[in-house]
Amino acid sequence: MSIPGRVVMAMLLVWCAGVSTQAQPNASATVSFVLDFPASDPSHYSIEVSEDGKTVYASEVNVSRESDEKDSFRLEFVTSAATRQKIFDLARKANYFQGQLEANKKNVAQSGMKTLAYKDAQRNTSANYNFSLIPAVQELTTLFQNLSMTCEFGRKLEYDHHYQKLAIDEELKRMEEMAKENSVGEIQAIAPILTKIANDPSVINGARARAQRLLATRQE
Repeated sequence: MSIPGRVVMAMLLVWCAGVSTQAQPNASATVSFVLDFPASDPSHYSIEVSEDGKTVYASEVNVSRESDEKDSFRLEFVTSAATRQKIFDLARKANYFQGQLEANKKNVAQSGMKTLAYKDAQRNTSANYNFSLIPAVQELTTLFQNLSMTCEFGRKLEYDHHYQKLAIDEELKRMEEMAKENSVGEIQAIAPILTKIANDPSVINGARARAQRLLATRQE
């Protein structure tokens, strides 16, 4: 029995589409980190870094100490080549988060429930932990926490620039101090607000100078 030409053509198109999809198995590889810690602010945040550097940060913070209402924040940027290379190398060293990450040690302070996840065409793995003894996991945790700190500085600076410009200098001073301690990273993530502050003549000169110094440390 012969198969109609149009059926054969449709089958070929489906097959070609499958081959095309398989041709780039790692195109959508991502590493993500999620923290849930009700006692902290932000109480929840997530960071997803794609292999091409595209990064999405999202968090929830309390509107005020007197309210349980949450304010959502989202920031998209490109992580530097060096940092994304480090993230994916550490994910590999941590066996792509397969198996247990939690140390299960007694008398370890609660620092929030954390989740590390890896996803590509072959894998979709994740694991939860409060505290881990695995060096690669510890390093990734610090890296992502520092990245969150940078993004949250950006959120606060946006607010201050709109509503209380006199608070900008103190916020930038704290950020500079943390940058010296390597407690913030990927300054380019908040380059737009830093540039806005640096170029705003209505902001005091000291704050504008701090913004310019921080911009000079950004990575590409």
